[in-house]
Amino acid sequence: MIPTDRCFIIAELSANHNGSKDIAIETIRAAKRTGADAIKFQTYTADTITLNSKKEDFKLNQGTIWDGIFLHDLYQQAYTPWEWFKDLYAVAREEGLIVFSSPFDKTAVDLLESLDNPIYKIASFEITDIPLIEYCAKTMKPIIISTGIATDEDIQLAVDTCRNVGNNDITLLKCTSSYPAPIEEANLVMIKDLKQRFNVKSGLSDHTMGIITPIVAVTLGATVIEKHFILNKEIGGPDASFSLDETEFTQMVTAVRAAEKATGEISYKLTDKMKNGREFSRSLYITDTVKLGEIITEKNVRSVRPGFGLHPKYYKEILGKKFSADFEKGTALKKEYFD
Repeated sequence: MIPTDRCFIIAELSANHNGSKDIAIETIRAAKRTGADAIKFQTYTADTITLNSKKEDFKLNQGTIWDGIFLHDLYQQAYTPWEWFKDLYAVAREEGLIVFSSPFDKTAVDLLESLDNPIYKIASFEITDIPLIEYCAKTMKPIIISTGIATDEDIQLAVDTCRNVGNNDITLLKCTSSYPAPIEEANLVMIKDLKQRFNVKSGLSDHTMGIITPIVAVTLGATVIEKHFILNKEIGGPDASFSLDETEFTQMVTAVRAAEKATGEISYKLTDKMKNGREFSRSLYITDTVKLGEIITEKNVRSVRPGFGLHPKYYKEILGKKFSADFEKGTALKKEYFD
């Protein structure tokens, strides 16, 4: 289900419908226009993700854009009504997009299974919810896990949980859980390390501003790029400030695809163009008209362009040898031209 021939680009809807099903549907259609491969939702209610409590434990106070808000209030504002999902999935599939979601409890997984959800995404803050990860992994669908707040022990436990039930289709995403995330904290070198250390696929869930971070990520081997997407930032909402609009997301997709082409593959074989280009490499040429028996010196043979003559690596060993015939200036030197 996840493409293997290119980076899998996910448009994250999150709360960017701002409570309007019509906006959600139009955002799906806009995601298709950007060239994204997939649209992703989040499946929770305020009551399935937290408690309706006014204790200080449940009040945001960590330097985020949501500081001062109680968790239940934030999620009540941001959630996607579950009665929308059937229609949203239908629209996405009509548009030819892969559509999937991040569940936040078992009831959400059950809902998504009824919609034949093809991929499960575990959000950064849920990486310690081992029962949820196990429940998702048992569906035997591909599992994508963000690592924004995770220690290496957290990551290993999450990966082991999937593998212990026989699910080995695991992708870990480098993620900086700040909203928005400073670009100097992106730490994209982790993409390669996640792949090698945990023997999985790896990618990026990005909360930085702009499109530079995803472009760099794909050159470092990211197989998945996830970025928040909004129809129009004037819609507002909890995630609007660090989301890309249609123009920006289209630019990101175009740039990522170009970066993929530029990154290429490890190969020392010459393409036809490179082979043709070797005609302009250096080789040994006769630089003065010479006579039979004349001695080869630095004055009558030089390494110059183009590359039709003898390889320059022979230069020192031919000095002092004698020409085997008369030759004009500009003749490409061959082994049979001296003895």
